[in-house]
Amino acid sequence: MLTFEEARIRVLHGAPALATERVALTDARKRVLAEELRARTPLPPYDYSAMDGFAVSVRSFDGDGPWQLPVIGESRTGRLATPLTSGAACRIFTGAPIPEGADAVVMQEDVERRGDRAVFKARPGLGAHIRRAGEDLAVGRLALERGTELDAGALGLVAALDHGDVLVARRPRVVILSTGDELRKPGTEAVAGTIPESNSVAIAALAARANAITRFAQIARDDPGETREQLALALEGADLLVTIGGVSVGDHDVVRPALEAAGVVLDFYKVAMKPGKPLTFGRRGDTVVIGLPGNPVSAQVTFALFGLPLLRRMQGHRRPVATARAVRLGAPLAQQIGRRGFYAATVSGDVATPLPGQASGSVAALAWADALVIVPADCAGYRTGDAAEALMLAEL
Repeated sequence: MLTFEEARIRVLHGAPALATERVALTDARKRVLAEELRARTPLPPYDYSAMDGFAVSVRSFDGDGPWQLPVIGESRTGRLATPLTSGAACRIFTGAPIPEGADAVVMQEDVERRGDRAVFKARPGLGAHIRRAGEDLAVGRLALERGTELDAGALGLVAALDHGDVLVARRPRVVILSTGDELRKPGTEAVAGTIPESNSVAIAALAARANAITRFAQIARDDPGETREQLALALEGADLLVTIGGVSVGDHDVVRPALEAAGVVLDFYKVAMKPGKPLTFGRRGDTVVIGLPGNPVSAQVTFALFGLPLLRRMQGHRRPVATARAVRLGAPLAQQIGRRGFYAATVSGDVATPLPGQASGSVAALAWADALVIVPADCAGYRTGDAAEALMLAEL
């Protein structure tokens, strides 16, 4: 049985890299940048005013104030400014180009307007309220690294760099195959002994965080022949095949033998973690296979901790693994030593309170939780108030 760290290293190591494609900025949200972007022109492209006010030359402020300067001309956004007349002031607006000959802007709140003249009570500092060309990025400077996830701020920068499209990793194709005689589609007739299949919907929602295009395979019954048939169909065209259930060692757990029969080379099938010990990982060519446990909490936790980092690594993401944050325990938490534990908890400020029910079969647990409190494998648990680490579910 692998440790959690060993298992994740194996999952991420050698993850097949997806091809790239060029997409419009409007289609690039949350995509992973497949090229580095450098400034081709200065950013900002020209000197401009950071305030509404008056553009002036500091040399016009000789002697003692107040100073009266004639207001000649106006600088607005979207047009070139005429040069500043010597000894005069130019009306200027936020974002407008600085006129040639001006080296400061005085904001309008500090100026008294008297007809066509402006009265200044204080001498402005050189460069006051001026944003200089290249102040953010000089020509040639690195703006965004390859592997950057294009969130709102990054997309704004790409647009400011004057790119209408961008090179990104192709979206991964994920196929989800649920197994089990007891499963039926949600909303269908509730036959005795059956339950609605809930895992695939949750896994697909998680996969969408990593840009995945998800396809749902037909539910496979606990029959070796049917499972092999459904697996063969699911493997075609998939970058990642996710199976749910049937990966343990019970009499009706038929997924692992079916994977091997389909040509999947299994790397491991047990991880020292709670929940999620019967986690299976393997590959067939460029298709990666993750076999999740069937219990809802186990399935979601293992996919969040292994499947999402894998999908991001396949796209070249710079930070495929989420970062834990420091918390204090709002209630005691105990476990048996031997496996790293991930426990559903609610969070308020820096206090994480474990939910009272931690059964791996609880569909409600993760719906109510904000985070997973991490308990190391060699730790028997925490007392109320103890320091710990937690992974925020929204950040996975």
